[in-house]
Amino acid sequence: MKENPLHLLLNPQSIAVAGASNNPQKMGTLQALSVIKDGFTGRFYPIHPTEKTVLGHKAYPSAQALPEAPDLLLLIVPTSLVIPMVEDFTGIGTKRAIIISAGFREVGPEGAAMEERLKEIARLHKMRFLGPNCMGIVNTALPLNLTIGKMDKRPGSLGMISQSGTYVTQTLPYLHERGIRFSKAISCGNEANIDMVDALEYLGEDEQTKAIIMYIEGIKDGRRFIETAQKITPHKPVLAQYVGGSASGARAGLSHTGSLAGPDFLYEGIFRQAGVIRCHSIEDLYAHGWTHATQPPLRGNRLAVVTNSGGPGTAISHNADLGGMTVSRFSDALQAKIRELIPPHASAANPVDLTYHRDMNVLSTQIPEMILQSGEVDGLVVHGSVGSGFLKMVYDHMKEMAGGIPEEDVVRQLAQDLTEAIALPGKYGIPMTISSFFGRLDDNTVKYMDGDIPVFDSPEKAARGMVSLFSHLKIRKRKPIVKPALPEVSPEASRIVKTALDAGQNALDERQAKQLLALYGVPTTREEIARSEDEALKAANAIGYPVAVKACFWEIMHKTGKGLIELNIRNSEALLAAFRSVRATGNGADVLIQEMVSGSRELVAGMTRFPGFGPCVLFGLGGVFTEALKDTTFRAAPLSGVEADEMLNDIRAKELLGPFRGMPAADVSALASILQAVGNIALLHPEIAEIDLNPIILAGPSPVVVDALIVLARVIQ
Repeated sequence: MKENPLHLLLNPQSIAVAGASNNPQKMGTLQALSVIKDGFTGRFYPIHPTEKTVLGHKAYPSAQALPEAPDLLLLIVPTSLVIPMVEDFTGIGTKRAIIISAGFREVGPEGAAMEERLKEIARLHKMRFLGPNCMGIVNTALPLNLTIGKMDKRPGSLGMISQSGTYVTQTLPYLHERGIRFSKAISCGNEANIDMVDALEYLGEDEQTKAIIMYIEGIKDGRRFIETAQKITPHKPVLAQYVGGSASGARAGLSHTGSLAGPDFLYEGIFRQAGVIRCHSIEDLYAHGWTHATQPPLRGNRLAVVTNSGGPGTAISHNADLGGMTVSRFSDALQAKIRELIPPHASAANPVDLTYHRDMNVLSTQIPEMILQSGEVDGLVVHGSVGSGFLKMVYDHMKEMAGGIPEEDVVRQLAQDLTEAIALPGKYGIPMTISSFFGRLDDNTVKYMDGDIPVFDSPEKAARGMVSLFSHLKIRKRKPIVKPALPEVSPEASRIVKTALDAGQNALDERQAKQLLALYGVPTTREEIARSEDEALKAANAIGYPVAVKACFWEIMHKTGKGLIELNIRNSEALLAAFRSVRATGNGADVLIQEMVSGSRELVAGMTRFPGFGPCVLFGLGGVFTEALKDTTFRAAPLSGVEADEMLNDIRAKELLGPFRGMPAADVSALASILQAVGNIALLHPEIAEIDLNPIILAGPSPVVVDALIVLARVIQ
């Protein structure tokens, strides 16, 4: 395998920082200080045109003055100096760079031209770089910090990839407060050379990184992202927040890093296809990612709840149920053991509700260990394990009764040893999360955090952290995805498309569209073109009544509500009347005589091309309410059988595909084959811009495409 460019970039033995100075208000100085103060043991070379020393280190006026070619160049200089400095450093043999400087593609055409020049220089000299317009990296294993923030000295296990520099630097104090520590963190910026998929591939291989989180404003190479993630997610969790799916989000992303965003519904489907767990806030991204990084994987969906209050226990149970987990009543034997440790009024069922109980050893260690030993649960949430925070809260009221003992003495005397509690997940291979309203002012919270046990500031959040683990359990149980081989191109299908384009058509007419679909195995209605009344009668008699009568001309892309379609024609007299009406309304267009398909369940399938992803396949609830209900899902083509099957289970109305109100279960294999065929057609025929099969009617169990639209384009990007 070709070595990932981030191996050397994240593990340099020598670093040159261009932009470092003795002025603490300069960003380059702050980043140089991070190198010096956070433990980098390699060789450090500040570059400055006039200063002899920078931050106590000998400074060098240029690349040529250096005693060696550094492994890594960090650039924080005015935009106009970036290209000359990159040329200087590539000239002496430096192969990796991080370009913090902004002012490239994200600012418009002139900046984009400079970025292209930068890329060309890098290609010519085989340099790989992060950025421009990024905020650096963190590698807690080396250690190495090239951001402006102070890095936690203890190595972590959570890897981060971000298209925003803020989320790998300004958030470092926020993460410290929550006990969250990076293994590696990578700010991608404009991704002109090294992109987020390179970073994903690197962190997927990195043994220190146990889970990966991604902040995404847009993905440039969608197919590579999917294929890379699908290799990683069965054994290492990947979580992502996507913010480019709204109009304002896309606008902000474009101005921020030059990202090209796609609609939110597309990314929802792409993440599912890739096995990526989606988060909708940066708070959840960090907290859920840390839960995955520190806790054993879930083995099932059975959750235990231990609490000192009924309300939080109910909230945890409710959110676990919403996420597909179960909070089932414990066995009588387990309950009997628990009752020996709790007051008579307390509940031993599940949740175990101790109500007010000050023996933290019982709440935090003894009862949790009983539960984990039982074999009756797969995960545990504990609420209310508090220490000094609670004592500080009540001290003013009780200090007279305590004989005036100083607060710190009371806290010290009543401190709890949580060593055994913190060891429980590792001891039993069962994940645990903690819910507490007390932050780091509470010594129990600090002990949990320092012991790599995730602490959430509300019961609901602690439950949702466990549900996130359950999401990865389902991903781990996913059937293997085997990349499908494309079928051979049908010469007849190519002829249909070429004939239409040569005739100046921007779309196939319905008959042409269905002929093309049938060539790739898609089941369509029996139908014939009629240009006269005699041909209409002959076609209807051959097909058998009832029939539908439709205008058939490529410029007529939508017929409903326009007098261009007549349904349920049951005899020759009605047929002739319908033929005349449709022919007149359609200005003499050909008329399609089509069998009526009987069935109450209507579905939709289709294809649209999206920048960065190519052809993407749609499936959902069809008919006239498709746009109103928006019960659809997307995947990028080509589709494996597993991916097509998963699409069928994505929609809210998936129960319609099973036995429903006396109707038989749908032939899901046939439906999946239609979705695969739609993707294949798009890949085999790049002249096709869009496909819309709506409705697909279930005739008993069998899907039949009743209406089809295929839009053409002479050049597809």
